[in-house]
Amino acid sequence: MSPVLTEWVGYAAALTTTVCWLPQALKILRERQTEGISLLTQSVFVTGIFLWLIYGLSVASPQLVAANAVTLLLAAAILVLKLRYR
Repeated sequence: MSPVLTEWVGYAAALTTTVCWLPQALKILRERQTEGISLLTQSVFVTGIFLWLIYGLSVASPQLVAANAVTLLLAAAILVLKLRYR
């Protein structure tokens, strides 16, 4: 695969895996209900995304940094909402 195509695949992957969290966050805000979300799973996921962000920064990967920074914000918001609407 060419380097340019590889970069575009990386950005497309980053965009799709990041945007998928937006509907969940909006649904929780709208319904004020998080019954179907596991606190443990969400906590571990947020920790993993934070570690991926650190990794992306350490290897200077713009796709990893961008995707994980935005995903971390959305996933952390969902975690906070889970704690709030228990």
